[in-house]
Amino acid sequence: MIDSRQVLSPHVAQLDAAIPLTAATRDVALLPIAADDLRSVDRTVAPTWINRIRDPAFRLRAIGVVTFRSAIRVVTGGVGHRPLHRWLPETIFPSLLEERKMAIRLGDKAPDFEANTTVGKIRFHEWLGNSWGLLFSHPKDYTPVCTTELGRVAALKGEFEKLGVKVIGLSVDALESHQGWARDIAETQGTALNFPVIADADKKVATLFDMIHPNASDTMPVRSVFVIGPDKSVKLMITYPASTGRNFDEILRVIDSLQLTAKYKLATPADWRPGQDVIISTSVSDDEAAKLFPGYKTVKSYLRTTPQPKS
Repeated sequence: MIDSRQVLSPHVAQLDAAIPLTAATRDVALLPIAADDLRSVDRTVAPTWINRIRDPAFRLRAIGVVTFRSAIRVVTGGVGHRPLHRWLPETIFPSLLEERKMAIRLGDKAPDFEANTTVGKIRFHEWLGNSWGLLFSHPKDYTPVCTTELGRVAALKGEFEKLGVKVIGLSVDALESHQGWARDIAETQGTALNFPVIADADKKVATLFDMIHPNASDTMPVRSVFVIGPDKSVKLMITYPASTGRNFDEILRVIDSLQLTAKYKLATPADWRPGQDVIISTSVSDDEAAKLFPGYKTVKSYLRTTPQPKS
C-alpha cells in the first residue's frame, strides 16, 4: 500500500489555495491506495490517460490527484466530474497536466519524432518535407488484417503519389520482425512493401499520437489514420477497431476532398467523388460566388453548388 499523503503533502497548501478543502475532503483525498491497482481508481474520471502512465513517480502523483478529484465529487455531489485541469493551476503536477493534454485534435501540429523504419532512421517532419502525409498504425506484426492492409497500400502507392502524399505505417514490433513480415506481405498480397514502416517497439510514437486506447487494449495501438498537411498540421483522424480493416479508397477520396477544399472556398457533399459537383462555402457571399464560380446553382440560400474546378 502506498500512502498518497507522502506524495501530496508538499502540495496540500497549493491544493487548498486552488479549492478550499474541508478536513473531511482532505482525509478522503489522501487515503492510501495500492500503487499497482490503477484500474480500481475511479475509471469514470480518466479512463484514457490513467493506464498510459509509465514513470513510477508519475503514477504516484496521478493516484493522489485522481483520488483527490474523486473526493471532490463525493463532497460536492458531482462537481468533481469536471476536468481536473479546469480546477487546478498548471503549476500543480505539471507532468500530469502535460500527459492529460496529449490527445491530438484536428488542426494541431503533428508531433515530430525520430524513429527506425524499414528504410532507415527518419525524423518525421524532415521526411515529410512539403508533402502531404499519411500515417497509419497497426496493432502488431504478423496479423491477418494488417497484412492485407499493408499489401493494399503498397498496391495504391501510385495513387497516393499522384496526390503528393507520402505514406508511412507503424507497428509496435522490432525492425527485424517488420523485415520478416514484409516477405510474407509480398508473398500473400502480390505486392512488395514499398513504403516505410516504423518500428515502434517502445511505443513512443504510438503514445505521441494517442494510438493506444486502454479500453480497447492496454498494449496494442488501434487502427489509427492521420492525414497531415504540408504545414504539418493534422487534417484528418480516423480510428478503426483491430477487427476491421480500413477502406483505403475512402481515405484517398477524403484526401482529394481535403486538398480541393484547402485550395478553394468549397466543401464536398455526402458520398462525393472527384469530378462531381461541390458545395460553395457559406462564408462566400453571392457576389463573390458569382466571380469565383460563374454559373453556380442555388438550391437554398445556404446550399449552392458548382462543378468541381478543373485545376
